[in-house]
Amino acid sequence: IAITGGTGFVGSHLVDTLCAAGIEPRVLVRNPDAPRWIADAPVRWVVGSLDDPQALKRLVEGVGTVVHLAGVLRAGRESDFDTGNRGGTANIVAAMREVAESARLVQVSSLAAAGPSPERDGIGPEVVPAPISWYGRSKLAAEGEARKWNEGSGWVILRPPAIYGPRDSDVFEFFRMANRGFVALPGGERWLTVAWVGDVIRSILAATAADSGSLFHLGEPDPLLLDDLIAKLCDAGDVRARVVRVPPGLVSGAGVIGSALQRLGWRRLALTSDKSRELLARHWTARTADSLESLGIEASKTFFEGAETTWGWYRRQGWLK
Repeated sequence: IAITGGTGFVGSHLVDTLCAAGIEPRVLVRNPDAPRWIADAPVRWVVGSLDDPQALKRLVEGVGTVVHLAGVLRAGRESDFDTGNRGGTANIVAAMREVAESARLVQVSSLAAAGPSPERDGIGPEVVPAPISWYGRSKLAAEGEARKWNEGSGWVILRPPAIYGPRDSDVFEFFRMANRGFVALPGGERWLTVAWVGDVIRSILAATAADSGSLFHLGEPDPLLLDDLIAKLCDAGDVRARVVRVPPGLVSGAGVIGSALQRLGWRRLALTSDKSRELLARHWTARTADSLESLGIEASKTFFEGAETTWGWYRRQGWLK
């Protein structure tokens, strides 16, 4: 099995799970001196990047499964998202055509590729995608590249929502705000689907044996009202926090500033113009029950249980006090 994005949040958990089962995955790594969470894992490193055709061929040569997790989450320009997400997937598929003709491709996309839901109950995989962000459009374009693999078969696409758990640094921002005693949220009723990282890993593994040409939506079957999610998060961490409503114009303005700073070289900014468009959308909800049933997956933790585990990890690591 070959993995891109194996040093990241979700990818490192996948690597840990495979290694614990006695499987030695091949992992693409840009900098072998900075493997982050999997420094001591018994893996086969392949040094390179998604724009390095020779490295990609070394990564996928002869494997049975390729899990493509790597991509661009934040960028100051739409072209950067397209290059990293659509272009990176196209390069993976091209390498597989040359040296891994019979391999299964598991493409880990995003709910952003489908777009927000007009209703709180969420959208299913059959709904025509309507992404609203550069990121979402690039992930949908990447899905299009994955669908070209093996004459339209031999692939499975997964669309997770916001994923939380140990090692995450995105949903972490809500934990950090709660820990400081206030949580800034845009006004209006908003519902969310979220996914515990462990359940995403189980879904990826199930996808390696799922029907070819399938698209699955991941996440807890029951969406959460954003205010309720924050309340559960605070209860899980035994903290009290006040919700502060932020006007949409202020969110958009902060995003513009963030994008400008990113183009100047700043990295890991929590809010950009692209992220503000997603944040202001009404409902980020998915219909997942049928997908989870097809994959043979049941949620292993409630959000409260997952948040409790995540608080503990953040505190042990010193991310939160």
